[in-house]
Amino acid sequence: MDQTPRSVAAAANSRTYQFHPARAAITDLFNLYLGRSSRQKADDSIRELPNKTQKRVLALNRELPPRNEQFLLDFEQLQTQFGDQDQLRSVTESVLISLVVQCCSHAPRAEFLLFALRSLCNIGYINWDTLLPALLSSVSSAEVPAGQGSQGVPSVSTTSLSQSGMMPSTSVITNTSNLQSSNPVSTLTSVHGIGSPAQSTIEPLPGATLSPVKSSDISSNGQLSTTRMNSSIRDNAISNLRQLCCKIILTGLECSLKPVTQAEIFYHMLNWLVNWDQRQQGSEECDGKTWRPDKALIEWLHSCLDVIWLLVEEDKCRVPFYELLRSGLQFIENIPDDEALFTLILEIHRRRDMMAVHMQMLDQHLHCPTFGTHRILLQTTPNVSVEAVANLRYSPITYPSVLGEPLHGEDLSASIQRGSLDWERALRCIRHAIRSTPSPDWWKRVLVVAPCYRGSAQVPTPGAVFTSDMICEATIDRIIELLKLTNSEINCWQEWLVFSDIFFFLMKSGCIDFVDFVDKLGSRLTESDHHILRTNHVTWLLAQIIRVEHVMAALNNDSRKVETTRKILSFHREDRSSDPNNPQSILLDFISSCQNLRIWSLNTTREYLNNEQLQKGKQIDEWWRQVSKGERMMDYMNMDDRSIGMFWVVSYTMAQPAGETVMNWLSSGGATELLPGATVQPNERLMVMQEVSPLPISLLSGFSMNLCLKLVLQMEESLFIGQVVPSIAMVETYTRLLLIAPHSLFRSHFSHLAQRNASLLSKPGVTLLVLEIVNYRLLPLYRYQGKCKTLMYDVTKIISALKGKRGDHRVFRLAENLCINLILSLRDFFSVKREGKGPTEFTETLNRITIITLAITIKTRGIADADHLLYLQTMLEQILATSQHTWSEKTLRYFPSLLRDALMGRIDKRGLAIQAWQQSETTVINQCTQLLSSSADPNYVMTYISHSFPQHRQYLCAGAWILMQGHPENINSGNLARVLREFSPEEVTANIYTMVDVLLHHIHMELQHGHSLQDLLLKTCANLAFFVWTHELIPLDILLLALIDRDDDPHALRIVISLLDRQELQQRVKLYCLNRNSPEYWLYTGIFKRTDLQKALGNHLSWKDRYPTFFDDIAARLLPVIPLIVYRLIENDATESADRILAMYSPFLAYHPLRFTFVRDILAYFYGHLPGKLIVRILNVLDLRKIPFSESFPQHIGSSNPAMCPPLEYFATLLLALVNNVIPPLNSNSRSASMGDASNNAMRGPHNRTPATPHSGPANASEGQKAFYQIQDPGTYTQLVLETAVIEILSLPISASQIVSSLVQIVVNIQPTLIQSSNGLHGPSNGLGQGSVLPTSPSGGSTDSLSAGRSTSSVSGINTSSFVSRSGYTCQQLSCLFIQACGLLLAQLPPEFHLQLYMEASRIIKESWWLTDGQRSLGELDSAVSYALLDPTWASQDNTSTAIGNIVALLHAFFSNLPQEWLEGTHVIIKHLRPVTSVAMLRIAFRIMGPLLPRLANAHNLFNKILSLLLNILVDVFGKNCQPPVPVDASEITDLIDYLHHVIHYEGQGGPVQASSKPRPEVLALCGRAAESLRPDVQHLLSHLKTDINSSIYAATHPKLVQNPS
Repeated sequence: MDQTPRSVAAAANSRTYQFHPARAAITDLFNLYLGRSSRQKADDSIRELPNKTQKRVLALNRELPPRNEQFLLDFEQLQTQFGDQDQLRSVTESVLISLVVQCCSHAPRAEFLLFALRSLCNIGYINWDTLLPALLSSVSSAEVPAGQGSQGVPSVSTTSLSQSGMMPSTSVITNTSNLQSSNPVSTLTSVHGIGSPAQSTIEPLPGATLSPVKSSDISSNGQLSTTRMNSSIRDNAISNLRQLCCKIILTGLECSLKPVTQAEIFYHMLNWLVNWDQRQQGSEECDGKTWRPDKALIEWLHSCLDVIWLLVEEDKCRVPFYELLRSGLQFIENIPDDEALFTLILEIHRRRDMMAVHMQMLDQHLHCPTFGTHRILLQTTPNVSVEAVANLRYSPITYPSVLGEPLHGEDLSASIQRGSLDWERALRCIRHAIRSTPSPDWWKRVLVVAPCYRGSAQVPTPGAVFTSDMICEATIDRIIELLKLTNSEINCWQEWLVFSDIFFFLMKSGCIDFVDFVDKLGSRLTESDHHILRTNHVTWLLAQIIRVEHVMAALNNDSRKVETTRKILSFHREDRSSDPNNPQSILLDFISSCQNLRIWSLNTTREYLNNEQLQKGKQIDEWWRQVSKGERMMDYMNMDDRSIGMFWVVSYTMAQPAGETVMNWLSSGGATELLPGATVQPNERLMVMQEVSPLPISLLSGFSMNLCLKLVLQMEESLFIGQVVPSIAMVETYTRLLLIAPHSLFRSHFSHLAQRNASLLSKPGVTLLVLEIVNYRLLPLYRYQGKCKTLMYDVTKIISALKGKRGDHRVFRLAENLCINLILSLRDFFSVKREGKGPTEFTETLNRITIITLAITIKTRGIADADHLLYLQTMLEQILATSQHTWSEKTLRYFPSLLRDALMGRIDKRGLAIQAWQQSETTVINQCTQLLSSSADPNYVMTYISHSFPQHRQYLCAGAWILMQGHPENINSGNLARVLREFSPEEVTANIYTMVDVLLHHIHMELQHGHSLQDLLLKTCANLAFFVWTHELIPLDILLLALIDRDDDPHALRIVISLLDRQELQQRVKLYCLNRNSPEYWLYTGIFKRTDLQKALGNHLSWKDRYPTFFDDIAARLLPVIPLIVYRLIENDATESADRILAMYSPFLAYHPLRFTFVRDILAYFYGHLPGKLIVRILNVLDLRKIPFSESFPQHIGSSNPAMCPPLEYFATLLLALVNNVIPPLNSNSRSASMGDASNNAMRGPHNRTPATPHSGPANASEGQKAFYQIQDPGTYTQLVLETAVIEILSLPISASQIVSSLVQIVVNIQPTLIQSSNGLHGPSNGLGQGSVLPTSPSGGSTDSLSAGRSTSSVSGINTSSFVSRSGYTCQQLSCLFIQACGLLLAQLPPEFHLQLYMEASRIIKESWWLTDGQRSLGELDSAVSYALLDPTWASQDNTSTAIGNIVALLHAFFSNLPQEWLEGTHVIIKHLRPVTSVAMLRIAFRIMGPLLPRLANAHNLFNKILSLLLNILVDVFGKNCQPPVPVDASEITDLIDYLHHVIHYEGQGGPVQASSKPRPEVLALCGRAAESLRPDVQHLLSHLKTDINSSIYAATHPKLVQNPS
């Protein structure tokens, strides 16, 4: 092993001391007093063994040593003979150590050595800080058997401590400091050189301990007993050596030792204790008998314990007791039968459990992803860069360690026992995911491949929290749940379709072992739920996946294939549908035949097939022959229900021919040649497929997954590779297929097509088609999949390649519009470049849009991760490096402070731009006159394009503007159009932005010359209409964006409004809506009309292009722009104009793919600044019939008395909707002990309430689980319900404080409200009355304690009986889930609500009478706090819930759903609780804020802020100048002290504390400063949390602090 520099130097010094001239004299002196004659040499150990007589003679002839009292005088005399006293001291220590090792088993000599050490210590001659580490190192060396080197008993050294932080592992600790000998041979060889009266009469050979006996040395003639004897002798010697070492250490501890020495002692002692039985394991295995520790071993164990107790005693606090908590000592597998050690371990367990409480939130077992938001908050805090997030695994839940830390990892999840609380929590998360269908991206980040499908070399997944078994069980649970729904006559076909998509995805991903799944499903259906399987849904489900590769392999090659096949066939049931002609009934009736035919084709297990079902398959063939008539053509628009059902059946048996009929239908209209326009040269023929009706989504939804996969591939072949331009019907059918199975069929188009054929995207037609499909059909799907960022990077590549390329305007503008939509759709932090470095490749327009999106995201949803906050400044620099724009003061006023502060100082360069224009104006006007006069030479166009300077070209449109002088017909529009087409797209953009600046400047100049503003604006609009509508010279969307970005000019927004009011635009928008039919395009079954290219895109974009449009249109490009115009109008207080624009364009905005998100975000962004009329107008953008608003919501927003707060029943109904549809359901057997009695749980099965049949009120009574295409925005039903509740709250015409107060009032008193009204439970349930130790305390559930100062414990005005019945939960369960729902809801609201919550929570806590009652003893208050801070799930069982417990649980539920950036405001709670004057309030404050700190392990600034607050309130109670009403001993808060040590180590590690974890120096400095204000008795408990290496073991062993002690 490589030695560290320190140990190398120590070994060198050791060798130096071996030859020091004083060594022999010192050795002789000690030998004299030890009774060892100088004649005794090292070779004594190999003499023959003397007999008893010889021993007695030898003993009688020995000289008696001098009296001990003489030793010090002799030593001082010796001392005067040598000059260098430091070297002499080192030599003395070296001799002492060697003698300790040699004489440890000789009791009188050991006693003398202790005497000598004390005597030398009394005269200050012993440096314990060098002696003790050297002694421990030598002991470790001595314990290493000869020949094994460093493989023996592990040891620790100061060097290893400083390298690893503080605590070396107790199982793998290496010896890196050997001061006595570099030879690995044991130094115990001379231990028995001298006889000892204390030893037994049978004295062994001294050399017997030279080395362990090898197995090869043990012959069959009985040498095993000799081996055992030698081992026993050696163990006894080691026990004596450790015993003596402990006595020396105890002597040394009477002096003041350096922290690093104390640390080294501590970990040697721990190491000995943990490995106390290491040497006995071998002998135990040999004789097979239970080994009992001997007296010597017990003695050194006790001495070790004495040392440890002395080190951790609170009076001195040489080592923090916390080091024992993280040492692992309590996990010794073979604990000796010793009361003293057991006492220590019990104390460690007690303090560890108390400390762990502060790491976990109340009701933490209920915290689970709800999938109610786009963002999935990470439960862990990995330090990863923004670029690495794309491949980051999610840990949606974590498993608490014994220290309260959140843990994850595949090895850990595999160890979770079935049926345990952790197992049930994992299943609760997966079940909810299967019901609420989060994106496949979420699934991919949490799934692990089943062990049977893995390669042998695959390593465990570090972030995993689920196992294949968990996924399998949850999947079976969902099948059982759907079967129960089906049996109850509820039409849940849509639920089965949604589930089959996820099931196919899970099976194809390989995370479910198919054979194991079938086995478990069979057992479940035949044993526990045998009466449930009455239909063929399970057979249908298995038929969907039967062609999956893993399934095929199992049915063909697995050793259990026969049994598996038999079980699959056993799931068949005869169809008993009341409507035999229903398509679903027909499919389920024939599906067994389809399955039998498929298995028959495998040719492996035919003998088990049902012949009747095989014969039934002939009916399918017969029907197919009749309808297809050999032509493989069907009229899909005229199919009756039976035909639909039979075609579904055919999709399972004959997917290939069925797919051909679909493709034949889509191409049945034939193809015609697209004639070139007048401006286009007919270079080549362009054939276009004629239109037919696309396949209805109702028909597509019943296709087998196999057929869907085949169709998608065939359509992609036709769409992107074929020579004929596809019909809109084919494109539409293709997108519908992707929408009906988002998990199974999704593909990221750019990467998918590049993989198929790298040259495909180089074809303009293919690129245009992909961009149109994504922009106008699949944008919500990409957002749902979490692929918007990836798509944005792909599209940015196209933009980057084209923005400087002349002439490619159509592809560029479509890509730019898609990128605008993508950026605006992002509601999480994103990197502007995939690789994260260098300036952006965005256009100027996209840079500006990105800033707006960041503002909306940060303000309305917060930044989820602290690492993103660090990257924000870099991202802004990347954007602003290529953008010259400055945002107006009115816009910045609404920006979040993070952005506002970064952008406020930017210099507005518009004045410089106008100066540059004025300098170039003469030249530009001259060039424009030659180019744009009515008699201009056409040849000058090419001259201008080729020879004009770039800085002049950007002023072309501005020059044209000046030449118009209100008469646009005066200029040569043809030449201007040609030049602008020949420009690069970015040059056109620059022209538009420059023209806007010039025209606004021109208006100001004309006003100064006395012109009428009204006339000027009319002329301006007429000129712009010439550019945009008359000759279609520039894109309207970019012009509008340029104008609203100049909103600090008083005329810009007026011009925008005038343009939006113009009839040309109104007619264009109406025509667009007319041609596009319903916004729900997926339901349209008619024939789509293709708009002429020139009419759709205008002259500028269409120009020489011939490739027809599908969905693209100039009007559609305005869909992302109009919401931005509304934002800008509101920022400029033009709410009336915003209202009018929304009224005018609401029908058009129905086509906006993300209009629901627009409504939610604009209400949040401008919360508190919107008049009620405008709020109603914004809400009307939505299709209100399809949004699950509360029944009374319209009354409250239309109230004539806006100041009146809605009744509590309204808010409770909102929360109930979240409990029923968003909060993960509790399984019937999950936490039955804590969530009500088992009988109630058994009555409420999962089938009583599922998202498929929500019972959250009349508005939702008929809702079933929706397909993705029905709720593309926001994406899932859980998101829809949660975001709808957010929209309702944000729309109410009352203040945030009233809303928060109402919600908190419900939650704080929810248990008594529900329980008292439901079953009449009143008063205390545990017998505690007024005269008890805690009179009407929180434990009694009394009115006083529950109400926290209110008049009644229950909330009036809520019909709670209907709430309980509509939820399907018990009262206790519902009350706890209400708290979770309220925390989730509040976390979605803007920070204004958070502030009110913190203030309300502080008020309720401070008003608790028992906290402010000065007559209560410390014991009473401590007991009350313990009761008050019980998890509500426990407290609700016996009606002992408290206001404080509920409000803390609410805060914790709120925190767990809050992005990290918004946690910045949590300090307000402490601010309002201060001054904290009692330990009770101190404990409540720690209980509130404590669990936050582990989550902030990678947010160092915020961690420091919260930690500083906790330390400050500690000073409030235990400060030097504080005089509490009741004296409090520091021992009362040892759990808080332990917690502070632990969480500081957790943050230093950035995760669960490990052996090498060390605090960050900044945090130690922070704690050190705070400790200076504490009372001395508390201060010394934190004495190690400082940067002073002379008093802190953490500082003394911290590499950075040791190297830089200043």
